[in-house]
Order: sequence, then C-alpha cells, then structure tokens
Amino acid sequence: MTTLSVLDQSPISEGRTPAQAIGETIELARIAEKLGYHRYWLAEHHSSGGLAGSAPEVLIARVAAETQTIRVGSGGVMLSHYSPFKVAEQFRMLETLYPGRIDLGLGRAPGSDGLTARALQRVPEAPVPDDFPRQLLELEGFLAGNLPAAHPFARIQAMPAGDSMPELWLLGSSDYSAAYAAHLGHGFSFAHFIAGGSGAEIMRAYQNDFRPSRRLAAPRCSVGVAVVCADSEAEARRLAASRELWRLRLHTGRIGAIPTPEEALAHDYSPVERRMVEQTRSGTIMGDPEQVKAGLLAMGGHYNVDEFVIVTVVHDFRARVRSYELVAEAFGMNH
Repeated sequence: MTTLSVLDQSPISEGRTPAQAIGETIELARIAEKLGYHRYWLAEHHSSGGLAGSAPEVLIARVAAETQTIRVGSGGVMLSHYSPFKVAEQFRMLETLYPGRIDLGLGRAPGSDGLTARALQRVPEAPVPDDFPRQLLELEGFLAGNLPAAHPFARIQAMPAGDSMPELWLLGSSDYSAAYAAHLGHGFSFAHFIAGGSGAEIMRAYQNDFRPSRRLAAPRCSVGVAVVCADSEAEARRLAASRELWRLRLHTGRIGAIPTPEEALAHDYSPVERRMVEQTRSGTIMGDPEQVKAGLLAMGGHYNVDEFVIVTVVHDFRARVRSYELVAEAFGMNH
C-alpha cells in the first residue's frame, strides 16, 4: 500500500512575504491531514531568500497544535549546528505535548552557505569538526535516557522524560547517512528531489545492511520527491517552470523568491542553463493525476519503497494545494 507524506520548505513566492509563507505552511498542514497524508515534515534552511522554514522545532509545535492525527516532524534538523542534548530536550518536549505523533528527521548538511553555517556556531571563528556519528549516538542516548554509564554526560537527563520517543529518521542524498541509518537501526529517507543519481543503489544498501535496533526491527524507508500535479500535463509543466528557474538561480548563487511561471517561461536560458534546468526537470514527477501516480509507482518499484515524502514548490499557493489534492485523489486517499 502506498503511503504519501508532505515535506514543506515554506517557499516564499515572488510578491509574498516570509510571514505569508509560514501562514501557508500552517494552512497546508491542515489540508494535508484532511486529505489523508501520513506525515508533515518541516525543513530547515537558513539565510534563504526563497525558503522561510528556518526553525522546524518551532513550526512542528504550531503545526501539531493545528492538527489532530497526522505525524509531524523535521525534514530535517541539521544536527551539525546544534548540541545533541538541546535537540533531545526540544524533541522530548514535542513528544510530551503530542505523544506518538512526532518524527525527528536529522540531516548532516548545513542547510545553508558556509558563512551562514559559521554564524550558526557559538564560536563562529572555529571550524566545526565533522563528528556526526558521535552526535547521533549522544542524541539517541539523551532521547532514550540510556547513555552508557562511562559517558561523561551519563547522569544528565533530557526533560521532560517519558516512555515514548519520537521516530528517528536520517535524511540524505548520499550513502553517508544511509550507512549510519543501517548501522544504528534508524529509518532512512533519500532526498531524490536533491540528487536522484544512484539513489536506488543507496536505498538497497540501506535495506541490505540494516541492523535491527531496540526501536526498529526492520528497515523503514521513504523517498523525498519533487512533484507538480495539475489537471493537465501542460499546466503542470507551466507551474513547474517556477521551481526550475528558482533552483537555477540558487545553484548559481542568486538566492531569491519563487518566480512566477510567466517570468520563468520568458527567461532567456543559455545552453548551460538549459542543461541545468533539464536536470531539475528529469528529477521531478509532473503531469496530470494519472501521470503522477504512474511516476510515483514506478519510482517505488525502482527504490523498493512504498512511502513518498512529496515536496511541491510552485508560485501560486492554490495551485500547490491543488497539486496535493489531485495526488491524494489519484491514490484514493480521501475516499
């Protein structure tokens, strides 16, 4: 059975404000729950002119308060910026407020440029060592209250303590996070919308190498995928043009809001830019509902997964809502 979830980056459309983007996130979460989506994940991006979601731990609390049953989580917290103990406290609090509904998705990437990553550190002049594995082990120990007795922080407890824990997921677009998710027995979500490439091979390696943990007996996996669904293929392609130009600008150091389809379609693309746009387009599932459903099912077979975390970035919020509605209808979720 196919499971559909949402990844929301809180995109800021040209002519709209960051505050309006956050308001749209809250509205979309309510709609997604009514449509039958399983999870609602909030992304973490910093110093971005086009994405307003900088603090998923804060947005999770608001989104969970505005909904009743949908799982709410981070997609994800960029752990390298933070103290594992503080992240454990934040997500223990969220789990206490909304027991059985919280996901803690973790990423290793900075979610920002190098300068912003330095600004996120307590001592910005000091480069951050890559100690992601140690951070992961500490975070899990704090969440579960079972750090080894010899650990220097063993007597410290992340409050509020409790019996339930958030679901732990590692998110990534390479084999690094997949390997640690398999080794430590966590869920793994591959970010196909960032880098498709060898994603299926990475997912197979995770599934084959998975070691059961106290909290997870078998692999739990999903694929994050860019989707634009409309009543016609032509309309979907028109809407998708906005994200294509936005990503092109982002990759060439020009941060900004999501342009209109009209601006994107009128843009004079150089041959190099066209190749970059084609790469973005090839990694996006777009079309009418039946085309999108077929594309997702084919991807599910390729990755050997049955859960998709759908990210839809278009300029018009109503078109974005309509895309999620059409996908839900195609899979019979709201019947």
